[in-house]
Amino acid sequence: MATTESPTAREERAVVGDIVEALVDRRRRIASLQAEEAVLLHAAQQHALTQRNAACADHDAPDDITIRSIAAEIGAATRQSDRTIQSRMDEASTLVTRFPATLDALTSGRISRAHAAVIADAGARLTDDGARAAYETAVLPVAERETVGRLRPVARRLADALHPTPIGERHHDARRQRRVWIHDGDDGMAELGLTGPAPLVHGVYDRLTQLARAALDAPRPAAADDDTIMATADAASAKAPDTRRVDQVRVDVALDLLLCGHATAEASSESIAAADAIRARIQVTIPAMSLLGAADAAADLTGYGPIDPDLARQLAGTAAGWDRLFTSPTTGAVLAIDRYRPSRDQLRMLRARDEHCRFPGCRQPLPRCDVDHTVAREHDGPTAVTNLAHLCRRHHTLKHHSAWRVRQRADGTLEWTSPTGRVHDDRPARTLVFEPPPF
Repeated sequence: MATTESPTAREERAVVGDIVEALVDRRRRIASLQAEEAVLLHAAQQHALTQRNAACADHDAPDDITIRSIAAEIGAATRQSDRTIQSRMDEASTLVTRFPATLDALTSGRISRAHAAVIADAGARLTDDGARAAYETAVLPVAERETVGRLRPVARRLADALHPTPIGERHHDARRQRRVWIHDGDDGMAELGLTGPAPLVHGVYDRLTQLARAALDAPRPAAADDDTIMATADAASAKAPDTRRVDQVRVDVALDLLLCGHATAEASSESIAAADAIRARIQVTIPAMSLLGAADAAADLTGYGPIDPDLARQLAGTAAGWDRLFTSPTTGAVLAIDRYRPSRDQLRMLRARDEHCRFPGCRQPLPRCDVDHTVAREHDGPTAVTNLAHLCRRHHTLKHHSAWRVRQRADGTLEWTSPTGRVHDDRPARTLVFEPPPF
């Protein structure tokens, strides 16, 4: 049954639409100005380099003294640190000289400076001009429709596909740089950092998160029913509720494990009697031929990017089970999934397809998401993969309690329509990775 929109509702929608349109226009203009700023910073660096080569009278001066001087000049005039300006001059020169197509996209306001920084950072290792141009051609369409958070892993994968050195060799060299470091802070605090193989580090973080959530979800001791005991109990000895945040408990558990070899009650609460039963969860996708050892195409760690296929094969050899994905040869969209030990096929396929919340721009991980019927069950929506998608609690609530509307297409793309009528497509993450490159 059709409904008639009231004049007040139309007026309110028009006001919101005008505000959104104005903000989009301002962001476009800001991006254009930031591109101009990058060109000026590059010009400043080039001028400093010319001066350094022309005047070398002071042999005791640092090689970059002219750049430092101009950076200090700009910093003083704009009330910024000269170190910050010098760093931004380097970034600007990289963008202007090595990524011209990205600079053009920033100039026209199609992407933001943050998008441009991600593209330049991921493509920094591509030294060949042709490979870099092919990379820009492939990554810019993704940057123009996705948030910075979603762009980053896609940019890494596209740059990796064009890198002349196989990922196995690069990973072998990078492993030599693994280390642990400490940085002293203020107020009796310090930071402990660790660099290591991505699947292992992600697995460590996931296991700490599970332990932390188990500690916070632990049931507290119930009040005694015996009136005599209650009358004589010292109220001050009652256990206080655990008010720690997940981040805080995660740190407590990590320190406990490193110092004691297990999560003690003080860090994890008495509920974790079987901490060793918790296992880390990571999602790795590897081409079938690489899994068999017949090819060396990179595997993919969800939430990170490409990893060494040898490492992926080692993980496969110890995993309890693997999902087999059938993808479109043209778009890369997940078409079907099976497993040698079938169980809950639909949920496994959704996890493989979605990877995170499916609201535009959101990257909340799957453990924090609900599986939502696109067309609600009470409206005869089928419990089928083509009618299911992961939504975090925030966007699940938004879908059901606001004027946002969503429709799911056959390839898994969610077509979101805002209250002002703007349409935003959210494509499955894997189709972004396997989108046919124009090179």
